[in-house]
Amino acid sequence: MARYIGPKTKIARKFRDPIYGPDKYYEKKSHPPGQHGTSKRRKKQSEYGVQLQEKQKAKYTYGILERQFKNTFYKASRKKGITGEILLQLIEARLDNVVYRLGISPTRSGARQLVSHKHITVNGKAVSISSYSVKSGDIIGIREKSKSLEAITNSLASRSNQFSWLEWDENLLCGKFLNYPERDEIPENIKEQLIVELYSK
Repeated sequence: MARYIGPKTKIARKFRDPIYGPDKYYEKKSHPPGQHGTSKRRKKQSEYGVQLQEKQKAKYTYGILERQFKNTFYKASRKKGITGEILLQLIEARLDNVVYRLGISPTRSGARQLVSHKHITVNGKAVSISSYSVKSGDIIGIREKSKSLEAITNSLASRSNQFSWLEWDENLLCGKFLNYPERDEIPENIKEQLIVELYSK
């Protein structure tokens, strides 16, 4: 399973946004990485540079590599509607992201690991593919043997985020994907229109 395993604070500093969540190291050094920090000679980015950076930011935020991200974009471009919004909706419907949003794991990388180790079920069947696309009405649960895992119980104990497109059953420890979220419901600070412009070149 290909994924980014490099330093996370460095990436957050590059985009000047704590894209991986609260980070005490990012708070200490929020300026860009490198010997010269903010005093780089070239301060003005080209239009292409701004668009590329926004795409990279989206990729790192959701933990998706280039080929998969590109395929998701082309899938979104074939659908009716605003391509940028549909792109984010398709990414939000990935199983690893839904597991993260439900609070079963505190991070997307942790959610990806739970999925790949077959701790997560969709409609009662174990699914080990992180990029599995969840559909409206699907029930996302935790495998019976995995419900006592410390990583899962700790995460569920501290879960606070509730999203309108997801429903959580505290007793059965499962969630329901109600529908694709609207753009204003997605909390990520991503300018998706810049990504559309980049791929439209």
